[in-house]
Amino acid sequence: MFHVIATDSLCRRFQVGDTIVRALDDVSLTVTQGDFVAVMGPSGSGKSTLMNILGCLDRADDGSYRLLDQSVASMDDVSLSSLRNRYIGFVFQGFHLLPRLTALENVLLPLRFAKDARTGQVQRASDLMGRLGLGDRMHHRPNQLSGGQRQRAAIARALVMEPPLLLADEPTGNLDSRTSGEIMDLFVELNDEGQTILVVTHEDEIAMKSHRVILMRDGRIERESSRRERVLPEAMHAN
Repeated sequence: MFHVIATDSLCRRFQVGDTIVRALDDVSLTVTQGDFVAVMGPSGSGKSTLMNILGCLDRADDGSYRLLDQSVASMDDVSLSSLRNRYIGFVFQGFHLLPRLTALENVLLPLRFAKDARTGQVQRASDLMGRLGLGDRMHHRPNQLSGGQRQRAAIARALVMEPPLLLADEPTGNLDSRTSGEIMDLFVELNDEGQTILVVTHEDEIAMKSHRVILMRDGRIERESSRRERVLPEAMHAN
């Protein structure tokens, strides 16, 4: 299988006062095309640091990272930004929609920033929003949308460039349980259609919809399980 993500012995260190903290310590993982991976772990386990490196928002101090068989470590900042904008879609807990823009204008932003010259940009974004249940909300501003609708708009924005990889950081963290279930069902549907997804989550019920669950602790991968193997919730959420 083609590896969308392949890391080998990733390490990331931060200095806190006089102490060096190893936020990531020898992390190796692969994510294949069409995979759906959930990353879990207590606060401070390294989940967010790993997500930032995989999303090309940060760099590892040691180890290697290949995204779509391209070595990230050897890229300058301009090349890294181009790679990130073209090949990765991001979904965040806080939606990150610009309040003065309509939902459609927010979805179109990645195309504008990338100077995408393909015709039919608005139609492509409109079709995507219609598919995600926002056909009658395209011209509403974020404060006129429910939490679930805002997250659907954020997902549409993440997908409008048709990226090979979708990274979601606590995408249901600000949603009620019913809306969370709807958003994760949408991720399952996207994955069934071939979208590669990696999601960071604290919610056991959300993670169990994925193909694989990776448990992190103290900057390391402590355990990995398939969908058929239940990882104990106590281990996931212990502090």
